[in-house]
Amino acid sequence: MAVRIEDILKPKDYKSGIKPVWCPGCGDFGVLNAMTKALSGLELPREQVAFISGIGCSSRLPAYASVYGFHGVHGRALPLATGLALARPDLTVLAMGGDGDGFSIGGNHFLHACRRNANLTYVVMDNEVYGMTKGQASPTTQDDWLGSKLTPAGTHMPALRPLELALSAGAGFIARSFSGHPNELARIIAEGIEHPGFSFIQVLSPCITYRPEQMDYKKQIRDGFEETSNRAAAFTQLMDDDDFTLGVLYRSHAPAYAASTAETADLAAIESQFVVQPQEA
Repeated sequence: MAVRIEDILKPKDYKSGIKPVWCPGCGDFGVLNAMTKALSGLELPREQVAFISGIGCSSRLPAYASVYGFHGVHGRALPLATGLALARPDLTVLAMGGDGDGFSIGGNHFLHACRRNANLTYVVMDNEVYGMTKGQASPTTQDDWLGSKLTPAGTHMPALRPLELALSAGAGFIARSFSGHPNELARIIAEGIEHPGFSFIQVLSPCITYRPEQMDYKKQIRDGFEETSNRAAAFTQLMDDDDFTLGVLYRSHAPAYAASTAETADLAAIESQFVVQPQEA
């Protein structure tokens, strides 16, 4: 049966009635707009979409959408999203969060989500700072950033490079975009959703409160990644990258991980294997 035009959901139909509490000018507003544009463009029913997040400013996003959502604990969005994607392959599952949530306490989960390659999309809003807890340096903060009282002389550690990490760990779809370009970001999110496997999208999302210098991102970003399915070619591009190149970097053709379809064994039969037989005197 043909779908009537009036039945197609518009981007605003994917938003809830809850007003975001982000700071005015926060890049996460653009990400929310891009996500709803992507869902609308793919004509996905709201009851077939789930947003999973951890803790942080960006992790509030599920509350602002009118799809299924789960606001989990710090760094644990990916295990939740992976379990849901495997248990309910009929759903479109998107995990989301920030650079602290995803690459610090959630870093171990990120590595294994990349290599497991379950069918879900992970969107990280990277502002290179812990915005919700008053501006501490995050894993992606540059070593010479002097904006935090906790690291007044800089972090003295190299910034983590998420795209290199995702590529080396086995992610099947890797891209970078900018929250200030919601139409382009919506296109990349839609491509990530349609990719069969784990899709990782790093979004440069400025923090106007603790990293106001990031408002100059529009002058620094550029389209430039040449999409490839060759890991060596992708790594070569990243070696010369200054973290402001945008686009889809890598797309593999590896099959997505799926839960076992084997019939569940009889519980009584399993229990019988662990029964301790009394020993004769």
